[in-house]
Amino acid sequence: MKVIEDQTFDMERALYGSDGILVKNCSFDGPADGESAFKEGRDIETEHCFFNLRYPFWHDHGLRITESEMTSNCRAALWYSDHIEIADSKLHGIKALRECSDVLIKNCDIISPEFGWSVCGIRMEDTTAESEYFMMRSEDLTFTGVTFKGKYSFQYIKNAVFENCVFDTKDAFWHGENVTVKNSVVKGEYLAWYSDGLTLIDCKIIGTQPLCYCKNLKLVNCEMIDTDLAFEKSDVEAVITTKVDSIKNPRSGQILVPEVGEIIMDDEEAEGEVSICG
Repeated sequence: MKVIEDQTFDMERALYGSDGILVKNCSFDGPADGESAFKEGRDIETEHCFFNLRYPFWHDHGLRITESEMTSNCRAALWYSDHIEIADSKLHGIKALRECSDVLIKNCDIISPEFGWSVCGIRMEDTTAESEYFMMRSEDLTFTGVTFKGKYSFQYIKNAVFENCVFDTKDAFWHGENVTVKNSVVKGEYLAWYSDGLTLIDCKIIGTQPLCYCKNLKLVNCEMIDTDLAFEKSDVEAVITTKVDSIKNPRSGQILVPEVGEIIMDDEEAEGEVSICG
């Protein structure tokens, strides 16, 4: 493997088409303002690098990025690439990670609107993220120990498992399919409307009007805090361990709850049962 160390690159396609290189302590920045530094590369590793230019990793196959920084100027950093590992790094540019596959992200700090669109096969571990439209239309996600803050997260995702996570978000999991959330906190408005196959296990759910228009919804030993008008027009099986402020017109299934502030059943098609089990 060729090693490149302690250099600064600012020209267009500086390392285009590279195959089998290790880049250490390098900076991608400068007055030439060149784009696409590593485009069309293969088996690339970067360590302790600074990225301040656009589109560095497009159409790359086999990529490992460690202890590096992508600034807000490093927009659309990773597109159309596969077999990616990113560790101990800052990803602060808009629209990073799109149309990629086989991705591992661990111990990273992400500040990136529109992050992770249409990704297939991503694991994320012990990472903080701030974004809007986070992970939209992605599939095969496994998240552990992730803390997220933002809006409109995980929309249209398929086949996902989240464990020991904290999500402070709005409109999470809309239209999601086959999603399991375990031992996590999900705070926000309008959680998971129109989802199909969402299961929440030992979770804390916080916020108004959650879990409406859902199919195949299941809650197992979950807390619900400040949740009103929940479950409207949803097919649901739920065991809830705390008071729910109000439940409105569940379409089918059974909800077991110790206390409800108000049960609203004013839709003749609502056949779900609410049972007080305290």
